[in-house]
Amino acid sequence: MRIQPIELPSQNKFIQHYRAQHEELLNKFHYNPYKQEEYERRVAELEERHFQRDALADHLQRVNEEWGASEATVSNIERLRDPQSVVVVGGQQAGLLTGPLYTINKIVSIIVMAKEQEEALGRPVLPVFWIAGEDHDFDEINHIYMPQSPRMKKHKILQKQMKKEAVSEMEMDQEAIQTWIDRLFMGLRESEHTNHLYDLIKGELKRSVTFVDLFARLTHYFFKEEGLILMDAQHKDLRQLESGYFQEMIRKQPEISEGVVRSLHLTAQQGYSVNLEAEVEDGHLFYKWNGERTLLMKDEEGNWRGKKDECCFSEEELLHIAETEPHLLSNNVVTRPLMQDLVLPSLTFIAGPGEVGYWSALKPVFEALNIQMPPVMPRLSMTLLDRQNEKWLRRHLIDIEKAVNEGVTEDKSKWIAMQSYPPIEELADEVKRAIERAHRPLKEKAHEIRDDIGQIAEKNLFYLFRDVEFLQERMADALEEKHGRELEVFDQIDLRIHPEGGLQERIWNILPFANDHGPGLPKQLLTVEYDWRKAHHVIFM
Repeated sequence: MRIQPIELPSQNKFIQHYRAQHEELLNKFHYNPYKQEEYERRVAELEERHFQRDALADHLQRVNEEWGASEATVSNIERLRDPQSVVVVGGQQAGLLTGPLYTINKIVSIIVMAKEQEEALGRPVLPVFWIAGEDHDFDEINHIYMPQSPRMKKHKILQKQMKKEAVSEMEMDQEAIQTWIDRLFMGLRESEHTNHLYDLIKGELKRSVTFVDLFARLTHYFFKEEGLILMDAQHKDLRQLESGYFQEMIRKQPEISEGVVRSLHLTAQQGYSVNLEAEVEDGHLFYKWNGERTLLMKDEEGNWRGKKDECCFSEEELLHIAETEPHLLSNNVVTRPLMQDLVLPSLTFIAGPGEVGYWSALKPVFEALNIQMPPVMPRLSMTLLDRQNEKWLRRHLIDIEKAVNEGVTEDKSKWIAMQSYPPIEELADEVKRAIERAHRPLKEKAHEIRDDIGQIAEKNLFYLFRDVEFLQERMADALEEKHGRELEVFDQIDLRIHPEGGLQERIWNILPFANDHGPGLPKQLLTVEYDWRKAHHVIFM
């Protein structure tokens, strides 16, 4: 494997300026993630705080062993008991077959950063992936995309979500998902890895009950021996550890909500767009009501209500729930980062581009509880380029950075135009000009005779042009048909590198890549040297 960093000029202004370390953005965070001394300063802060290390390690050992974790993971969990240890953490939803490639890229980022910082700091730095099992938006994870030239096809499982429950608590329909997997494999090119991959996924499915289970088991397989620690944010045992933290969030709701709203207003005034909406009455917590998650709001009397008035609690009642039944509560996008940092000794948080944006509004949220947010490092962004597509790019002299950012549609049009000399369009235009010159005296004479005859002459010229254009289109179609196989090359490049007009990592799943290169591919991504300051990396496989 070799690597080539490239720029992404289409990325939003916020993430571009953050990587460039613009002062007005860095001021929204407590640490600059691109300076090593900031991690040393963060360690000093963490040493002043208390964490429930033993109880957390006991919980993580139980769940990771249930998910088939390797000895390296169990050993890292044991290292978490050491007061000197810290973690690199990032998270995502429990996508099917690990979801879009950016999830794999985020895990790679976590592991790479943990290794780098352990060497730099001389203390245990453990990689942790936080599975957002409390999320209830099933439509976001109930499918993957697979290539079906010239487009990507969406493959949804047939299982439906009957109520708005957390994905962590939603049992899988084994038969429906097995049928879905069979359908996916029918569309794969058979390789030396296909049967092994199929048996692996089928076996892990049988050992899983929920979507989080399947996600965790496959993730542990792909990154076995890397010591990756997984945690389900919705696990009932973890909620018990979070009881006191929920109580703090409830008491500090005014400071949290008002702080977020102020931050968002300032960011908007500075000309940046952040994908987060907040109002001062937002409670930023969910309550499990009749098996479904309902977002809580704070009313004028100080009561906590469901967004649609499903339930109503006084602050004292909600504090009692947090103390005795914390599993009924869960975090939203504002308080999840806070909970993460209270539970874990987080050296740094690995964030997607959108996450960096909304974390910029959370500085007052952390300060409301007298702590600081960790350094927020944008995750590594990648495009995986196989040898066949690399060869095609070279053959057509297409720059990989342009292909990733813009696709190759323009190159395809230019190439087909070059297959006719002079180009068909140029010939057609020349014929039209000749017809117009020859037709002009006739048209002028027709106008002299009578206006309506002149209009007939105008229409006559239009019909002559239309006949030329008809021939032009038929000739172009015949040319495309003649060179159809070569034109498919451009479609395949676009499908692999610029699918649906965007980045590969946002659409593709790991399955086709693991089928072509083996299930050890995710671990191979850990062997190259990345530049954290670069927006994107092309991995030549």
